Amino acid sequence: MRLLAMLHAYPEHHNAGAEWMVHTLLRAAVERGHEVDVVLSNPAPGGSYVLDGVRVHPFRSKSDPFDYADDATALITHLENTQRASTIGRMRGVPVVHVLHNTFDQTKGWLRKGPCNLAVYNSEWMRRDFELWMDTYQVPRPPSVVVRPPVLADDYRTRHGDHVTLVNLFPSKGSKTFWALAERMPDVRFLAVTGGYGDQDIRDLPNVEVLPNTPGHQMRERVYARTKILLMPSVYESWGRVGVEAMVSGIPVIAHPTEGLKESLAGAGVFVDRDDIDGWEREIRRLLTPRAYGTASRRAKARAAELDPAEDLKRWCLAVEALAEQRGRLRALARL
Repeated sequence: MRLLAMLHAYPEHHNAGAEWMVHTLLRAAVERGHEVDVVLSNPAPGGSYVLDGVRVHPFRSKSDPFDYADDATALITHLENTQRASTIGRMRGVPVVHVLHNTFDQTKGWLRKGPCNLAVYNSEWMRRDFELWMDTYQVPRPPSVVVRPPVLADDYRTRHGDHVTLVNLFPSKGSKTFWALAERMPDVRFLAVTGGYGDQDIRDLPNVEVLPNTPGHQMRERVYARTKILLMPSVYESWGRVGVEAMVSGIPVIAHPTEGLKESLAGAGVFVDRDDIDGWEREIRRLLTPRAYGTASRRAKARAAELDPAEDLKRWCLAVEALAEQRGRLRALARL
């Protein structure tokens, strides 16, 4: 089977949770013996490259996808490429897979304008939200599967460090909360990692170290090996992959109770409203005590084990492989 992914950007040049999720899905397909090409709608440094067996082709012209579409068994897309990928899929008779990372109106609009043959939701709460929206607005429900953003434990497991960390200094990810805590707690060492998108809220405090945007395969050594507690004061998370990455190493996560974070962290998460700075300071200081830390660390490891991605990746591969049966029928329709 040959898969074509139409995406706007890709690791290692672009490092955000959505991109690393899709890469892990495509990597799983490669490991099952399938061929995978990624065509980008944005340029990237250098020419084509291979990452974990996935062939990545930076933007050259708008015709790039047509070099691969005719031979593709399925076309995979997400975010801003969704509508164009759906159009090309219809033109060339290729089943289209939408990987859905959020419940925003724009994302729902893309799904409405460009129907797909398979919808991949990253959480159960998100599938419920989409299905309620589709039923309300009489949008046909596509076949679907839930694939929680897969975190391969061996890629992230390490011994924790001694910093309190935030990944992505974008304001909606909680930079205001982070800097308020760092100001209040000069005796605590803080670590921040700039994100792969958005205007970054970078300031200068003596107890804060700011790292540049970090590729996923470097997060273990550069970030989690230096982290004791991870902060996630995000205003919105449909899942929260970095929280699971941290929990693999028994790193406790303090989070704002978004629907996604409540599902991903479950009973291992420590939840505080993002505007309750007193509450965040109280929980950090509590977790810095050995007894509380040990209990929270064990819970984090247990939750990470529950989220072992083997079954999710198998479910993903089987769902995409099933689309091969539709390829001939769709190609015939495209010729009409």
